[in-house]
Amino acid sequence: MDENKSQEQPSYMKPKKNRTPVFIVVTFLLLTAVVFFYYQNQQLEDEKEKQFQEILLTQAKLDSVGKELDIRIQTIRELGGEVDTLEAIKAQLEADKKQLLVDAQYQRGQISKLNNRVDGYKELLLIKDEEIKQLKVLNDQLAEENTTLKVEKNQLNQTVQQLEQNKKELASKVAVASRLEIEGMQINAINDNGKERDGGEYRNRHIQQLKIQFTVVENEIAPIEGKELLLRVIAPDGNVLFDVTRGSGSFTFENREMFYTAKQEILYDRNSQLVTFLYTKGSEYAVGQHKVEVYTDDYLMGKGSFMVK
Repeated sequence: MDENKSQEQPSYMKPKKNRTPVFIVVTFLLLTAVVFFYYQNQQLEDEKEKQFQEILLTQAKLDSVGKELDIRIQTIRELGGEVDTLEAIKAQLEADKKQLLVDAQYQRGQISKLNNRVDGYKELLLIKDEEIKQLKVLNDQLAEENTTLKVEKNQLNQTVQQLEQNKKELASKVAVASRLEIEGMQINAINDNGKERDGGEYRNRHIQQLKIQFTVVENEIAPIEGKELLLRVIAPDGNVLFDVTRGSGSFTFENREMFYTAKQEILYDRNSQLVTFLYTKGSEYAVGQHKVEVYTDDYLMGKGSFMVK
């Protein structure tokens, strides 16, 4: 038993095991894991960068197509074409752009589809360019036709204006030609005894009443109607003999008021007609020449004169 004890050795006296290989293996594994994760992370970063560049490129394509769509929409609208389809496509494009920026899941799955859609948009733009060419040709034709119509309208307006002018001139000529005239005015004096004197020169004592007689001449184009004849007897001082109690009044001639001495209404039937005015003044006449004028419808029909001595 003592011999066995002498053979046993304390634990600190036992030889130590070599752990270096284990440490090397563990270190290798850790380094391998670090390298693997670094490589994997680098791949992910590269993939993200690649995806980001694809997003930017796709975004640029969508922006470019959007601007081209705006140009086509404006051009077609100005040419009078339909733009509903293009506006719907533009709205879809804007929605795609917005979704591309905010939705990562959408980004990974839709970039390729959007690129294909951009190609479709470009083909649509080419189709719309052809439509724009046709619309421009049509608008040029319409503009030319419109110009022709404007020229024809101007010519027609000028013709109508000329016809209106001719009509007015003709109406004016007819109005002038239809005016009534008088001839053969005879102014006689009747005294208190009813004796009538002629000759155009009278003394006051011979003029108890004036007899003014004339003929309204024949006019085939004058209307058949009642005519009011206005007689003006004008004294040497320029004043019109005027007495309301004896039928005097006023009328408008060339935009100014004028007085008349007496009036008489006749029915004119286009034939010559003898008209007689009898005027009693009631007082002596001024010495000198007196004028006599006859008006109707605001125009002068004729005139005469007599002398008081």
